[in-house]
Amino acid sequence: MRFTLGGGFALLLVSASSAFAASDQPLQVIVSTKQQSIAVYDGNAVIATSKVSTGKGGHSTPTGIFSILEKRRHHKSNIYSNAPMPFMQRLTWSGIALHGSDHVPKYPASHGCVRLPSKFAAKLFKMTRHGMHVLISDRQVIPTEVSSATLFQPNQALEEKPAPLSDVPLRPALSQKENDPLEVAMIKTASVPAASSQPQAPIRILITRRSTRDTIHELQVLLSSLGFDAGIPDGWTGPATYDAVRAFQSAEGLPPDGNITPELIDKVFRKAGREKPSNGILLVRQRFQPLFSADVDIEQPEAALGTHFLQFQDHDAASGAGKWFGVSLENHLPVSMKKRLGISLDADPSASDALQATLERITVAADVRARIAGLLVNGSSLSISDAESGQETGEGTDFITITRTSAR
Repeated sequence: MRFTLGGGFALLLVSASSAFAASDQPLQVIVSTKQQSIAVYDGNAVIATSKVSTGKGGHSTPTGIFSILEKRRHHKSNIYSNAPMPFMQRLTWSGIALHGSDHVPKYPASHGCVRLPSKFAAKLFKMTRHGMHVLISDRQVIPTEVSSATLFQPNQALEEKPAPLSDVPLRPALSQKENDPLEVAMIKTASVPAASSQPQAPIRILITRRSTRDTIHELQVLLSSLGFDAGIPDGWTGPATYDAVRAFQSAEGLPPDGNITPELIDKVFRKAGREKPSNGILLVRQRFQPLFSADVDIEQPEAALGTHFLQFQDHDAASGAGKWFGVSLENHLPVSMKKRLGISLDADPSASDALQATLERITVAADVRARIAGLLVNGSSLSISDAESGQETGEGTDFITITRTSAR
């Protein structure tokens, strides 16, 4: 059967029962709040679709990049009078989920969750796995195959093992996990032996602009390495950091005012034998746990990167290559954020070359590419965003990116 979407796109629609047999294939779920619809994609082919009901006025459903954090066949809301939420699939620890309902009018009617018709909710529950990505967008978006030299491939791995990279600190989520047992697998990557028979989990990659907190974190690490104790490297400028800065300034014959300026940061980096921090950062998670981070360079920093999502699949063991399927999401950055990030040119997610143009502006070092190549498996993903992933990203999550569908 052929399924036609707005804009003249005609995609192959496979029955949901067929999708069950292919459930090991990486899938992605895309919800449109404007269309009040949900579609399940295998690459760029639709394999299941349904109407939905998203959040009504005052309880709007957030848009952005999510993944399934928890699954429960039988669940009741702990906010709205124990309302039943069968076949619940949690997207954030702050309360957003996909779930079944007997009231799905195809207009916004929920308190923020995405309501699904009961029969479809049961079918979707069988098709999905923990960590599977769910995109929520205002407008209808459709994955397309993307080819770029910037994108990672398993055959890019080097024989020489790359040097270890720095760890990524966990960032707290808006709300903590519930106290009752979860289905989420939470194991540290370090505890999995290299020769384990356990299938390698897909990795989650986020490329974003280096934030002030990222720079302060590096500054703290370098100050401590130089003998000026800056305390725990957490990216926050507390008393220990200011004391370390003043001690460094005194040792270098500078006024010990404790001010953290670009000149001060540059001097500390040079003293530690490091180049000035890059303007971009790459973060990697696996099994909902931080794995490593690395610097990246972003050309034309005055132009917004936009918000994009890509998923890797169809890995061919013989050639060592696979396919990437990507979408661009609408995301209006606040004026204050653009000023802080030095952005003067907005992104246009509707441009046909938006994703390709963004990829061409990003440079990742060869040793970092090799390390990622060694971890890349079907279902691995890459998110690109100007802003940090936000407070929803924390313990027990992948990178969650919340987008803004209207200018402020």
